[in-house]
Amino acid sequence: MQRIIGIGGAIVDKILLGHGSGGRLMHQLIREHFAIEFDIKSLNDSTVLDRINPNRLAFTTDSYVVSPIFFPGGNIGELAVYGTVNDLAMVGAKPLYLTAGFIFEEGFLISDLKRILLSMANAAKRAGVKIVAGDTKVVNKGKGDGVFINTSGIGVVAEGVDIAPSKIEAGDKVVISGTIGNHGIAVLAERNGLSFDPPVVSDTAPLNHLVEKMLETTKDIHAMRDPTRGGLITTLKEIALESGLCIEISEGAIPVASGVIGACELLGLDPLYVANEGILIAIVMPDVAESLVKLMRQHPIGKNTNIIGEVAEAPEGMVLLRTKIGGTRIVEMLAGEQLPRIC
Repeated sequence: MQRIIGIGGAIVDKILLGHGSGGRLMHQLIREHFAIEFDIKSLNDSTVLDRINPNRLAFTTDSYVVSPIFFPGGNIGELAVYGTVNDLAMVGAKPLYLTAGFIFEEGFLISDLKRILLSMANAAKRAGVKIVAGDTKVVNKGKGDGVFINTSGIGVVAEGVDIAPSKIEAGDKVVISGTIGNHGIAVLAERNGLSFDPPVVSDTAPLNHLVEKMLETTKDIHAMRDPTRGGLITTLKEIALESGLCIEISEGAIPVASGVIGACELLGLDPLYVANEGILIAIVMPDVAESLVKLMRQHPIGKNTNIIGEVAEAPEGMVLLRTKIGGTRIVEMLAGEQLPRIC
């Protein structure tokens, strides 16, 4: 690991206020850590994207304040990369470029920064994107919480891809690509010093390669979302409201890992509302649903894919859950967050 040399020749192993000043310490921090890990040739605040010449672009931005910053299965850095990549993938875009902005609290360890940057670089390679620009700021000790990260991303949307809730029709099938609740429980366990048997690790992962395979098979995908904060039900409710239709799902068809079930029972949580970071929901035409599920199960990230419900005309804007005991109940968004600071 390279070390930053401070004033008077002292080795600097923590983030200082001077690292956000725009002076030598900041430039040294960027050159010796960010530029190396992200293979950045220029330190300009913006960059010309010479790989882009399409008719349609997708752009997104998000901020990450997860606590703790390191958790089973991931950390704030790769979470920021994958989260932004996944947001682009959910509109059918091929992610290409990301920016990353960091707000550090004075005293943040350089060793932790190095660990985060390395994970971000590896995540970007795995997702097939390039981190091309960014920014760093430092706030006084006690005025932050270690590090916050903002990422923005840009991608291209291929001709013939048109994914939006307005495209959803009655009769469409609801497909989910994996087990729910893993990320939220992993972060909660680390935050509170809990352990579960079997252990629960975050599902943090890039979804763009899976989406690419899906779109190669069919363009009859009407909507996609990654159910992050608020979990599965909150995301389905958003889709129902935007489409003006009703979504009916079957509780028994929803894949949930045994560790998540046990943890939720112990903690009094509902896995339907626990955050995820590496799964997607797809609303697809009924005649392609089975073949699409078969394809998705062949992908490592989609091995637990299942059809969990379908779309109905009414009641408008509602989500109905068919329970394991044969009843049906209306499910709504939570008034607040079950688990704050989850991403």
